Amino acid sequence: MNMVLGYGGVALLFLVIVVVLERHRRTETSFSEYATAGRSFGPWYSMMAFVNTWYPGTIFISFAGLAAASGVIGFYFVPYSLLAVVLMYFLARPVHVWGKEHDLRTQADFLGLRYDSTVVRVVAALIGIVASFPWLVLGMQSLTLVFTYLSFGRVEATDAVYIGIAVIVVRQIWTIRMGARGIVIGDMVQGIVAYLLGTLLVVGLLTWLLTNGHGFGAPGDAFFEIPGPGSATGGLYYLSLVMTGALGGWCWPDIFVRLFASRGPETIKQAAVRAAPLMFIFGTAVALMAIAASTLPGVAEAPDAVFFLTADAVGPFAVTLAGMCVVAATMGNVGANLQALGAQTANDVVGVLRRRRVESPRVGQLAVGALLLVSAVFAVSTAKTTSNLVELAMISYAGIVQLAPTLFLGVFWRRGNAVAATASMIAGFATAAVLQWQYPDAVPGLEGLSGGMVGLIVNAAVYVACALLVPTREEERRRVDELFAAVREPRRASVPVSTLPDLEPAA
Repeated sequence: MNMVLGYGGVALLFLVIVVVLERHRRTETSFSEYATAGRSFGPWYSMMAFVNTWYPGTIFISFAGLAAASGVIGFYFVPYSLLAVVLMYFLARPVHVWGKEHDLRTQADFLGLRYDSTVVRVVAALIGIVASFPWLVLGMQSLTLVFTYLSFGRVEATDAVYIGIAVIVVRQIWTIRMGARGIVIGDMVQGIVAYLLGTLLVVGLLTWLLTNGHGFGAPGDAFFEIPGPGSATGGLYYLSLVMTGALGGWCWPDIFVRLFASRGPETIKQAAVRAAPLMFIFGTAVALMAIAASTLPGVAEAPDAVFFLTADAVGPFAVTLAGMCVVAATMGNVGANLQALGAQTANDVVGVLRRRRVESPRVGQLAVGALLLVSAVFAVSTAKTTSNLVELAMISYAGIVQLAPTLFLGVFWRRGNAVAATASMIAGFATAAVLQWQYPDAVPGLEGLSGGMVGLIVNAAVYVACALLVPTREEERRRVDELFAAVREPRRASVPVSTLPDLEPAA
């Protein structure tokens, strides 16, 4: 009976999402509509789309598990998330204005315009695809814990992993059909369940813990210390975690495209202001619940299961709600990843190879479908041997942040050029990949700096050096000045739709 309750809750959630999507389904007439949803969504949709993409289902699992195992350091995802919201506020105008005026569809498309370079565009696209793919696969596998607990002992983890993959794959049928519009609409439903209902559930679990002998007094003092100078991890370890998360967050293709789907710069700013309190309250509640539950039986042995172990102590209904929250959050993250990578593959790889802009939404649908098939096959084939894939995913996070100097300096500094962008991305990515593979936690002798942060330092140094030393043509300077002028006065801008010499509009 409990299993019927658990699996039935997920089925009900799935049914509600599908009904809402079908009621809002429409035929997209162009690839731009498919990739950006016509830049039509208001602040509430934009806010929830950002949150549902930013906070994946693993917030309830791995991030909560870190807090349950190590204490207050598990809060690190809260400050870096709030820093990302600040970046969202300042990125709003340049990204939306350039995107709308030049029909930009993806992050790589944006960088290609900024640097007037197909090479920059392709390198950025490939880094985004390579770095994101392991997370797409892990997202499909992450529901193993969910369907194990929702079965109340009837389904083993070795079988639950296939159920989780199947649920996520079937959900992506609507991602393929509807593109960005389906993602944003689905994010609203999924976000309400994951972060509004989820916050209420987490606060309820925390209240139960505090009134049943579990709290903040039992864990040792080490639980409430942030690593500083002289600590085992190094004084810069916490800074590495926060900065890599905040800067790297806006380098993921699925996060960045949220700006393109919004109605305008003010809409994005309003979404950022609304997202901040929700992310703070939700994230803080999850971390506090996990710390309070650290003394619960079984948590020390399996900290990643802290959310479900706590819910299980309360009862089957709480376990069902917990499962629905994780599934909802995971659906949003996997769907956004899949749609963004599919659009980037079609627009910035296929489009470049064909030497013309992609105009048909069918190309995007085929790219998303092909990516779904490949990732599903890979998820199934690695379902029982994921340790190396997890390491690869951590390397990929250190790799994706190497887009940060090219992106942020390109948006806020006119001096950068295509040579600086290309050389810095390659140098930073190579440095981070090697160091992160050799030293997954921190590079020895650098006070806890991660391989990703060392790569970022090399990256920024190469960018600035090339920007200052490599001559820029006067024509290119005028073009960049026009772009920046468009941000101040978008209606009076006169920059051509595409200045890339080897691309032409599709017939």
